[in-house]
Amino acid sequence: MIRSIFSVGGWTLLSRLSGFIRDIMLAAVLGAGPVAEAFYIAFRLPNHFRAIFAEGAFNAAFVPSYTRVKTQEGEARATRFCGEILTGVVAVQFVLLGLALAGTEWVVRLMAPGLMEDPARFHLTVTLTQITFPYLSLIALVTLVGGVLNANDRFWAAAAASIFLNVAMVGTLSVAGLFPSAGHAAAWGVLISGFLQLGLLLWDAETHGINIRFARPRLDPEMRAFLKALGPAIIGSAGVQLAIFADTVIASFLPAGAIAALFYADRINQLPIGVVGIAAGIVLLPEMSRRIAAGDEDGARHAQARAVELTVTLALPFVAASLAIPEIVMRGLFMRGAFTAEAAAAAGATLAAYTVGLLPFVVMRAFMSPFYARGDTRTPVVATLLAATVNIALKVALMGSLAQVGLALATAVGGWINLALLLLFAHRAGYGVGDSALFRSLPRLALVGVLLAIVLYFTARFGTPLVAGLPRFGEETRLGLCIFIGALAYAGLLLALVGPAHLRSMLRTRPLRKAAGASEV
Repeated sequence: MIRSIFSVGGWTLLSRLSGFIRDIMLAAVLGAGPVAEAFYIAFRLPNHFRAIFAEGAFNAAFVPSYTRVKTQEGEARATRFCGEILTGVVAVQFVLLGLALAGTEWVVRLMAPGLMEDPARFHLTVTLTQITFPYLSLIALVTLVGGVLNANDRFWAAAAASIFLNVAMVGTLSVAGLFPSAGHAAAWGVLISGFLQLGLLLWDAETHGINIRFARPRLDPEMRAFLKALGPAIIGSAGVQLAIFADTVIASFLPAGAIAALFYADRINQLPIGVVGIAAGIVLLPEMSRRIAAGDEDGARHAQARAVELTVTLALPFVAASLAIPEIVMRGLFMRGAFTAEAAAAAGATLAAYTVGLLPFVVMRAFMSPFYARGDTRTPVVATLLAATVNIALKVALMGSLAQVGLALATAVGGWINLALLLLFAHRAGYGVGDSALFRSLPRLALVGVLLAIVLYFTARFGTPLVAGLPRFGEETRLGLCIFIGALAYAGLLLALVGPAHLRSMLRTRPLRKAAGASEV
C-alpha cells in the first residue's frame, strides 16, 4: 500500500509541478484582471459538477462496489458490472451536457450573479464556459476508467492523466495570439486535455487486459447497492461543492482581484491535498475494502493509521511554509508579468487563511475510508453537510471585513468541523480510528511543524538583505533559500524528535489476514 501511495503521490506531484508551470504562464498572460476572472469562473463551473458527479461521489460508491463484486463473484461479473455503469454514466453526461450548453447564460447568472453588473465580463464568461463545459463529460469517463484501474491495483495512469491538462493549456497559451483572447486559448486547452486524459487511461486498461465495454444496465442487487451508495455520496459531494461554489458567488461581488487571489492561493493549498491526501485516499480505499471483506479489521485499522501518519508527515512542510512565509511563496512563484506585488500580497494572505484548515483536508479521505469501505456513504454525508452549513454561514459573515481572506478562513474552519464529526461518528459506530503509535507520534509531529515554521520565518527575514541587490530573480532566490534551509531543518527535526525507527515503521504494511469464514481475496 505504501509503495502505491508514493507511486500515486509521485505522479500527482509531477502533475502539480507541471500545473505550476501552467499557473505561472496563466499569471503572466492573464494576470488578475477581467479576462482572467472570466476564465477562472468558466473553469470552475464544470469542475464543480465534476467533483459532485464524477471524482467525489463516483469513486466513493464505485470502487468499493466494484472491488466487492470482483472479490465475491469473479472477474467476468465485475467486467459486466463496469459496462453497465459505463452505459449509465454516458447517458447521464449526455443529458447534463445538453442542458448546460442550452442554458449556459442561466448557469453563469446563477453561479456568479455579481458579473451581471459588468456585461462584457459576463458574456465572455458565458462564451468560455460553453468551451470548457464538455470537459465534464470527458472527465466523468476518465473517473470511471480510473476507478477500474485503481481497483485492479493500477494507479499510475489515473494519477498522471491530469498532466495532460497542464500540457494542453501551456500549449494553447503559448499560441494565444491565434485565439480571440488569452481566455479563449486557456479554455480550449482545458477541452483538448479531456480527450488526451481519456485516451491515456483507455490505453492503459486495454494494454493490461482490463476490458471496459458498454453493457445494458440491469437493476440487480449489485446495481441497487451501487445506486444506494451513490445517492448519499452525490449529496455529500454536492455539500462540499456548495461551499466552494459559495466562494465563486460571494467573490463575484467583491472588488476585482478577489477571484484571482482565491484561485492562486487554492492552487498552492491543493498541492499537498492532491499529492499527499488524495493519493493516500485513492490507495487506502481499495486496501481497506479488501481487508474488511476478508474480515481483517486490525489490518484495516493499521493501514488507516499508517496512511494518516504518513500524510501528516509529508504535509507539514507545506503547512509551515504557508503559515510562516505565505507572501514570499506567492511572490517567488507568480510575481512576474501581469501578476503584481499587490496581487501577490492578496494571494499570500488568502493562502495563509486556507492553510489553517490544510491538515484536516489532507487526512479527510483517510477518515472517510472506513465508512466507504463498508458501503456506508451516508455518514460522511451528514458530517459534510453540517460542516458546509457552518462554512457558508461564516463566509457570509466574514466577506465584508476580510473579503476573500474571510472566504478562505471559513473553508478552513469547515474542514476542522468535518474532521471532528467524522471522528465522532466513527467512534459511535465502533470503527477503529488510528492506533496507539499514531496518537504517540502526532504531538511530536506538531512540535516539528511549529519549529519548522520558526526556522522558515527567520530564514526569510534574514535572507531578504542577501537577495535585495540581485538584478533579477531576487524573489525566486529568496524562496529557494527558504526551501533549502527548511528542508535541512525538517530532516533534522524529524530524526531528532520522531526518530528513524518510527519513520521506518510508517512505511510498513501488514500482510492480509483472513478471518475465519471470510471470502477469498
